[in-house]
Amino acid sequence: MNSISKITLVLFLLFPGVVNAQETGVTAVKQWEVNGVAREALVYIPVSAKSRPTPVIFLFHGHGGNMQEILRNHDFEKLWPESIVIAPQGLKTPGQLVDRAGNYSGWQQAPGDSNDRDIHFFDEMYRSLTEEYKVDKKQVYVTGHSNGGSFTYLLWAMRGDSLAAVAPSAGVAFKFNKMLKPKPVMHIMGENDLLVKPAWQKMMFSSLLKLNECNMQGQPFAESATMYPSAIHMLTVLYLHAGGHVYPRETDAVVVKFFKSASSH
Repeated sequence: MNSISKITLVLFLLFPGVVNAQETGVTAVKQWEVNGVAREALVYIPVSAKSRPTPVIFLFHGHGGNMQEILRNHDFEKLWPESIVIAPQGLKTPGQLVDRAGNYSGWQQAPGDSNDRDIHFFDEMYRSLTEEYKVDKKQVYVTGHSNGGSFTYLLWAMRGDSLAAVAPSAGVAFKFNKMLKPKPVMHIMGENDLLVKPAWQKMMFSSLLKLNECNMQGQPFAESATMYPSAIHMLTVLYLHAGGHVYPRETDAVVVKFFKSASSH
């Protein structure tokens, strides 16, 4: 895909929680044109991004969410201030479980959906970040919740060679499970999720254990998180919380630990 990239950096000074730019970085809006459609993302950029190898964390909101909310409700730029954290904005998308009319923002759910518009969007974000900043291509990570969690799985399936590890929350990948290749993964799941049922997510995680050739006997990784040793050295973690269809803020520290561990595993 040869999208024309219009990159506009606008300081988002009114965004809650913006950090001191002189100390760590700035939070800004980046804009692109992808296949003739305007796309945007809210991005935290550390001041060292042009001088040092820099990890990247993609953070995808759920169906009906937005980039401001997902970035505001997580702490990745505080927990790992040396990394770029990018929260893209979805477009109106029919949901699988809710909003079948497509009145709210979201992400494609399978290869070919909407002419792969969101896969192309990821490609353009990845291309522009790696051109503009000193991105460490061995430390590109993806996480997301619900529809964003399923899209995290889709990126693993379709762009896995560009990703070091993934941490989907409340998402499944049943339509394209067979496209997944072994990769470090941390699945985040609520025991009382009434939307993406725990039974579905447990089935999903069982398929990941088989894919990554894991021992069925887990070991503690962090609070609420269990690691399953992999014969092929693919860090595989299940984070199980007592909540419902949410991506708890306290999970962020474990996700950062997982990402850092996956790259050194």
